[in-house]
Amino acid sequence: MPITTTPKIWMNGELVDWDKAQVHVLTHTLHYGTGVFEGIRAYETDRGPAVFRLTDHIQRLFNSARIVGMEIPYTVEELVQATKDTVKSTGLPSCYVRPLAYYGYGEMGLNTLPCRTDVAIACWPWGAYLGDDALGKGVRMKISSWTRHDHNTMPPAAKTVGNYVNSSLAKVEALKAGYDEAIMLAPSGLVAECTGENIFCVRNGTILTPPLSAGALEGITQSSVSRIARDLGHELRVDNIARSDLYIADEIFVCGTAAEVHSVRSVDDREIPCPGPITRAVAETYGRAVRGKEARYLDWCELAV
Repeated sequence: MPITTTPKIWMNGELVDWDKAQVHVLTHTLHYGTGVFEGIRAYETDRGPAVFRLTDHIQRLFNSARIVGMEIPYTVEELVQATKDTVKSTGLPSCYVRPLAYYGYGEMGLNTLPCRTDVAIACWPWGAYLGDDALGKGVRMKISSWTRHDHNTMPPAAKTVGNYVNSSLAKVEALKAGYDEAIMLAPSGLVAECTGENIFCVRNGTILTPPLSAGALEGITQSSVSRIARDLGHELRVDNIARSDLYIADEIFVCGTAAEVHSVRSVDDREIPCPGPITRAVAETYGRAVRGKEARYLDWCELAV
């Protein structure tokens, strides 16, 4: 999706004009991919723009940095406030938010120890990642020929810039083959996640979602959806899912900050009932929760003030 510009981007402690938020061509992360980032959304609420689970997202940014050995020169609280300031500067009622910590200009070579860490936060309008009609229409999935990272190759628990080459290859492969999205398997052959979403499979009334050990990112939207599903009275288990489980599922849905909650209508051309009643109920509740319309989840909505 093309980016619509907004007035300012936060860079290393100050808001700068969008067109001046630039880096040098020899920026270390551009060459070697060692950076960490987050995808966050701010939603329009009755109380003003609210960033959904902002502190949790920023904490995950720091967790990713710790996994790859990167020192972020700010505190969680400082980046939470910087995000709110950036959202506020856009004047938008809702937007997508991209914090990024990366190794900047000044050092080259694989040794990151001498590198300085730069941080940027940008916001822009962005619709539903898989399409605005993806809940009702459902998305067509294929199992990717690309395998999700092994834990001792590229740590999938870190939301790392370089890790997403793997996801991009799988995404483009799926699109070129005529599908909407790809499902990635772990080296063990078990389901890990999609290229940018966690996946849920409903069998006999029970909702299953893959464990982190299968290579799934610890999703913040995933944890929100899991709580919502349980609050709605559904049994939900974190458990291994085989490829064949997907083919005979009663329902499948995916979730992520960019994608939100969407139903799956087929996997490898095996049709799945879509949208199922559990999927629809979870998606509708999630949609209200992020907009501050569900009292029990109001603490998830952090006002951009």
